[in-house]
Amino acid sequence: MSEYRLAEKPALDALVAMGWLALSPAAALAMRVEENRVILKPVMIAALRDLNGIGEADAEAIYADLATLSDNEDWQRKLRGGYSRRLTGENRDSPITLIDFKNPARNQFHVTRQFRVAAQRPRIPDVVLFVNGIPLVVIEAKSPLKATARAEEAFEQIKQYERDIPRLFAPNAFNIVTDGMATLYGATGSPAQFYAPWPDAWPRTLADFPDPPAKDLWCLCEPSRLLDLLAHFIVFEVDPETGRKIKKVCRYQQFRAVNKAVQRVAAGEHRKGLIWHTQGSGKSLTMVFLALKLKTHLTLDAPSLANPNILVLTDRIDLDDQISKTFVACGLPNPTQCGSVAALREAVNRGGNGQILLSTIFKFAGSKEAIPNSANWIVLVDECHRTQEKDLGAFLQATLPDAHFYGFTGTPIKSTDKDTYARFSIAGEGYLDKYGIDDAVRDGATVPILYEGRKADWSINEAEIDILFDRWFVDLPDDKREELKRKGLTLATIAKHPERIRLIALDIWEHFKAVCQPDGFKAQIVVVDREAVILYRAALAGVIAADLVRGGEDAETAATRADAMIACVYSKSQEDNKPSENPEVQALRDGLEAFYLDAEGEKDAKKRFKAYGQEPSFLIVCDKLLTGFDAPIEHVMYLDKPLKEHNLLQAIARTNRTCSIKLPDGGEIAKPNGRIVDYIGVTNHLDEALKSYRADDVENALRDIAILRNDLKEAHARYRTQKRAMGLEGMDEKAAAYAAAAIAADGREDEWFDLQRLTRTFIKVYADLSPDPAILDFTAEVKWAAAFLRLATQAIAKDESLDHRSYSGKIRDMLEAHVHVTGLSTTIRLRNLTDPNFADDFDTEEKSEAELQEAFVRKSAELRRVTRELVDKNPAQYGRFSERVLEIIRRFEQGQIAAADGLADFEGLTGDIQAEQGAHAELGMDENAFSILRIMEAIAPDTAHDRLQAAAIAIGAVYTEAAATQPAFAHMEAYLRSLRQQVRRILTDHGIGETKVIREKVEEFAVNAYGGGA
Repeated sequence: MSEYRLAEKPALDALVAMGWLALSPAAALAMRVEENRVILKPVMIAALRDLNGIGEADAEAIYADLATLSDNEDWQRKLRGGYSRRLTGENRDSPITLIDFKNPARNQFHVTRQFRVAAQRPRIPDVVLFVNGIPLVVIEAKSPLKATARAEEAFEQIKQYERDIPRLFAPNAFNIVTDGMATLYGATGSPAQFYAPWPDAWPRTLADFPDPPAKDLWCLCEPSRLLDLLAHFIVFEVDPETGRKIKKVCRYQQFRAVNKAVQRVAAGEHRKGLIWHTQGSGKSLTMVFLALKLKTHLTLDAPSLANPNILVLTDRIDLDDQISKTFVACGLPNPTQCGSVAALREAVNRGGNGQILLSTIFKFAGSKEAIPNSANWIVLVDECHRTQEKDLGAFLQATLPDAHFYGFTGTPIKSTDKDTYARFSIAGEGYLDKYGIDDAVRDGATVPILYEGRKADWSINEAEIDILFDRWFVDLPDDKREELKRKGLTLATIAKHPERIRLIALDIWEHFKAVCQPDGFKAQIVVVDREAVILYRAALAGVIAADLVRGGEDAETAATRADAMIACVYSKSQEDNKPSENPEVQALRDGLEAFYLDAEGEKDAKKRFKAYGQEPSFLIVCDKLLTGFDAPIEHVMYLDKPLKEHNLLQAIARTNRTCSIKLPDGGEIAKPNGRIVDYIGVTNHLDEALKSYRADDVENALRDIAILRNDLKEAHARYRTQKRAMGLEGMDEKAAAYAAAAIAADGREDEWFDLQRLTRTFIKVYADLSPDPAILDFTAEVKWAAAFLRLATQAIAKDESLDHRSYSGKIRDMLEAHVHVTGLSTTIRLRNLTDPNFADDFDTEEKSEAELQEAFVRKSAELRRVTRELVDKNPAQYGRFSERVLEIIRRFEQGQIAAADGLADFEGLTGDIQAEQGAHAELGMDENAFSILRIMEAIAPDTAHDRLQAAAIAIGAVYTEAAATQPAFAHMEAYLRSLRQQVRRILTDHGIGETKVIREKVEEFAVNAYGGGA
């Protein structure tokens, strides 16, 4: 009841207040024809007739067409106007309007609660929003008392709904989870980590709303805003590396920036604007959304938007390629990449409207003649601060004198950069839209960047080059020292001293082993020049190989492994293959020749670097890959090159991307931060390195790791305060866990959730700071806290604590050793059905009541995990077992059965699961074909079993062949279509109906079972 009162009802009230018409569950059901349908038929029929001026029969035919549409992207296209149909009495297709985007009042907006959808496994989402009878938003409400657990519970339910009642999500725009206090939204099919808040109510403010939840729902669901989001801010992007299609919904800063720019263009005002969205926050997608709204502008009429030409410019070929691929991958209409000066000029001068061109600004060099239709061009310039150099901005202005100019940048603009402000910003405005470093970190769009200076005697102060030279080169013969001095002392001379590089390489490897390697994260090493790349490569390979030999590997294997861990990326020089009489110079040139990667080799190295579990683990660079290179898996940048201003900001941002790594055991490690380990001394002079910027723009670009030490002290103090308040101080982990369970059962569950949240925070900050020596004072408490958290979650939720699976490797190893030493491992460790000791808990004789309760708790958690994993494989086959586990737990918690009775029920359930797992062998079928049979039995129960079995075996053979010949078939849409056709033929040949439903369910299963997961 508390979920309805505290979360669901406030959401409904807020929606009604902004114009949504509430329908009771019964009224909504009456409009759906059948409980397994999801469209409000009479509402859709009325809207179709009103918006299109058509008769009842045509509206009925359109409804029948849409009711069977199952592809989310196809729905999106049709909702935006890409739908036509042959109407009665006409000889050609006519466009069909499903939503009037320009006149929101002409549409019907309904909301209903407890929306039960009949299916193989019926589900009841809390709240559903309909536009013209089409379900576009699903809202899951959770009790705010369970705020810390809402993520797991709410997202798991959304995932279940998407899996079990896919019809509801075919037209879905996005989903929302709310607990009446916080609200998060995410695209259809998104994992939990991609759900996000919408903190900014632009153009309104928080003061305009009674409370934050009302503001959140207005931002996402106010009718005209929802239509704007649906029309312009949802894209389906194809991942170029996997071929997977990923649905993306804009973030609030993208919505805000795009609408500010479009409003300016529509009004014909100012004709320019400057947008800073910090690196890693989706700047390229912001440009896509802007181009999409300028191009389609479904929600507004403006003469200036009739059919504009859009020109997207970058200052580097690789950025041009990157943005071009993003535009194409997102399905933007007709983007053309102009690869030559002639092609660009021909396209710009061609006249006509509606073009989208992508190119580099260098193509305008020397261009002074204005094109005749420049007022109808909107120019979007990426990294705009770099385009004002060498008169490029002037040439661009001369060619397109009356165009709109919108500049985008991933780094702040220097306060001294008058040209960029003059070209793109109106007087006194600065940025048209700003999404800075702190904004992105606060929202979780990027991770914070921490820095630590290493070994002060290794840093290099350019003002003290002579002193440092004498210190580092004291052992050189006099003639060698004089020769180096004659060539001119430079910072590079000092930086490349062999002993210095050897010591730093050793430090890098020790730091990497402690910080990156346990979790599979990777690192970039930035060095002073190309020669230093080769020197570092040799030193690091030697250090790694020697360490591997100490670990027991033979020298040859160790050397091979060390080499594989390192890739070097640098540009080639004509000098590299010239012979030299100087053996040191010759050795360097040989190295530059040997380790150079051509375009294909570099592409392959970058792809492997980005992949978890593949080598290389290190990229050594000097100039390349410091901008525009996105590798979320990069955790640390080892910096041994002096960088300043935007070069520094762009380089360090390589580490700020968010990243979650799924581990083989089902755990998931999130990258806590990016780290800069500074050997050159840049961070000792950070103010000087960034002095050209406004202070508030770069205040937290880099944060000293000492901040985390203070965070750890504060997190520990808050955790201990709550622990004491609950009377758990001085208890061992098991006693404290059962005491916390008693507190929660006594109606004080909010105290447990507070402790759970504070404990998680304490452990997380400890893990983030590790292996810093500052953690040592807190190690014993962390071990206690982590074991307590696992036990208490089992005792209270009768479920497994997922926390320990998200701890970093180094922390997990420490905690597992602790529970083993303390004897808690037999209590905590969850076993699988195949474990020979799994049945021990079922022996209830001679056990005390406390022991029986502990056994019941353990079995509850074990069987919840077992059935959850089985249901993920095949809900049709194992869904009933999952429901039985939950029912036994419910009866125990309500006092209907004792622990011993519950264990007896669990024993019977376990036997039934094991019988189901072995049933395929009795029928002479393989396991996957038998799972397909179970799917078909549930959908076509009246069909003769022998026909179902024969069809299941034939379908299994189709997917077995697909997996053998096309291992990546799960990502090949055309190939999947051909498999569907084969399955349909098999079903038809065996006289089995419901072929469409069966094909969909079988493909969903097969993609995971045969294709290794989608």
